[in-house]
Amino acid sequence: MLATLAMLDGAALGGTAGAPAASPGPSRGCEALERLRAESGDSPAISAVMFSAGVLGNLTALGLLVVAARRRRRRRRGSGRGAPPGPFQVLLLALVLTDLLGTCLLSPVVLAAYGRGRTLVALAEGGRVCLAFAFAMSFFGLTTVGCLGSMALERSLALGAPYLYERLLRGRRAAAFLGAALAALYALAAAFCALPLLGFGRYVQYCPGTWCFIQMRLPAGRDETDAPSGALAFSLLYASLLLLLILAVLLGNLSVIVNLVRMHRRGKATRRLAACPAPSSPGLGPPPEVSPDGPPPSPCRRPLSVSEELDHLILLSIMTLTFAVCSLPFTIRAFMNYFMPGGDSKGDLLAMRFLSINSIIDPWVFVILRPSVLQLLRSIFSCRRPFSTRAWEGQRPPSLAKPMPIQQADIGRE
Repeated sequence: MLATLAMLDGAALGGTAGAPAASPGPSRGCEALERLRAESGDSPAISAVMFSAGVLGNLTALGLLVVAARRRRRRRRGSGRGAPPGPFQVLLLALVLTDLLGTCLLSPVVLAAYGRGRTLVALAEGGRVCLAFAFAMSFFGLTTVGCLGSMALERSLALGAPYLYERLLRGRRAAAFLGAALAALYALAAAFCALPLLGFGRYVQYCPGTWCFIQMRLPAGRDETDAPSGALAFSLLYASLLLLLILAVLLGNLSVIVNLVRMHRRGKATRRLAACPAPSSPGLGPPPEVSPDGPPPSPCRRPLSVSEELDHLILLSIMTLTFAVCSLPFTIRAFMNYFMPGGDSKGDLLAMRFLSINSIIDPWVFVILRPSVLQLLRSIFSCRRPFSTRAWEGQRPPSLAKPMPIQQADIGRE
């Protein structure tokens, strides 16, 4: 998403060349600043380090996803099944690619500004680089939380409505559905972030002149009567949308937790379809309908166990938590600037720095909390002991590689 910005440089909080040190927010001097004049100790090293960390983390996460996909393909080829990657893996891949694209688009612009000694406004006639940079920052911020929301919805639907999940996300239909959903997400985010370019809201340059973003406060000496249309209303709308998306992701994660607890209490170790539908199996209901435009459904996929669902939940929850921590300061500052103008603009800069660092953290969260690492940690902390219940005493835990009859799946009810 916003990868760099800049952590831009240590001088941003204390003032920069060409702009008063006491005015790091969007003042008239910062908005029109054209030259970067490096002070003692000021260098683009921080931006370069953040750029390297973001690219390395996203490429590592992308490589792990590709390796995992190849392993799944080899296992399925050996078992005679050719199912595509799961929807969760597809959405996770979209999130990693989104963060990587944001990092590669934004960071080089910051480094180019340092290399030429000019601000973003002065890099192109009419400040087009500044406008494009601000649009990209806003766009990747929304699409990142949108991908997280899609992942939370997928997990919630998989556990709470397994039959509907199988109808929507099975075979060729899954690829078409996910492609359309992601395309709609990116299109809506782009349309929303284009509003300042159409006159509603405003993108401005921030000190030290190496980045641009949504205007969060009016310059000194101006009030809303002579401000552009929706100058602060757009920042409030953007912050509100971020807040709503974060709450939606949290609700989705809460739904997953509730369903996992119910599964564990029932003693079920599988989700989606506990077993392949069979006429002789009572209580399963009618088998899923065969789509007229596709091949008949293949044998059931190997169901995911509670522990595997827990791995997905941990990864999604930590990513959601990091995004909430990174985006809530911006949301709070946007509301404060709208309802209580006149505050310290240094807080605005700090809030937007938090927002920009999320795309660097996300891939490293995936690298550290990938399923193999979580399984290792779980085996260490649990001493390789499975969940113990009275119903399991004296029995070998059921295999997850084969579907279980419904009578075995419901042993927790005894």
